[in-house]
Amino acid sequence: MFIEQPPWLYRAIFRGGVWRLPRKEKCVYLTFDDGPIPEITPWVLDLLDRYEIKATFFCVGDNVRKHPNIYRMVLERGHGVGNHTFNHIQGVRSRTSRYMDNVEKAAELIGSRLFRPPHGHMRLPQLARLRKKYKVIMWDVVTRDYSPHMTSQGVFNVVKRYTRNGSIIVFHDSLKAGDRMKAALPWSIEWLKEQGYRFELFEP
Repeated sequence: MFIEQPPWLYRAIFRGGVWRLPRKEKCVYLTFDDGPIPEITPWVLDLLDRYEIKATFFCVGDNVRKHPNIYRMVLERGHGVGNHTFNHIQGVRSRTSRYMDNVEKAAELIGSRLFRPPHGHMRLPQLARLRKKYKVIMWDVVTRDYSPHMTSQGVFNVVKRYTRNGSIIVFHDSLKAGDRMKAALPWSIEWLKEQGYRFELFEP
C-alpha cells in the first residue's frame, strides 16, 4: 500500500486515472471508501451536514445490497457516489474478466460513472477497460485512517502535510478506520476550512 501519496512513477504508469484536479482556487475533493455501513456512514453524514459540505462515497456493492437504506441516505443528502467493486477485490490478484464482472455487478446497484479501485491497485488492461465506461478516480492524499499503526493525530497530520489545491483526499467509512477517522475527520474539516479550502464534488 502506498504511504500518504502515490509515487510519481505509479501515477505516470496509470495516468489514465484522476489523481488530482489542478486548480488555481483552493478547493479539495473529500472522499470515503468501503461503506456504506450502519455503524459508521450515518455518523459521517451527520458530521458533513453539520459543516455543510459534500463528499463522494466510493461504495462496495455488497454493502449497498446489505444496507440499501444507508445508501439512500448518502444520495438524499446530496453527496456523490462511486463504484468500488462488489466485493472489494484487488485487481492485481484478479483476472481482468473476473474483475470487470465484479465491477458491473456493483454497477447494478450503484448508478455512477465514477470508479475507484480497492487498495488503489489494478492491472493496465483493467484500467483500459474501465476507462471506456468510467472516470477512474484515484487520490492525492490517502489518510491511512485504516492502519492500526496510525493515531488520530497522525491521520490529521497527513491531511495538513500533503493537502494542496485540487487534492483528492481519502478517508474510510469502515469499521477498520472507525475511531481514528471519527477523531481526525472533524479536525481535518475545520483545518481545511481555516485554510480557505472549499469542498467540491466530481463532475460525472
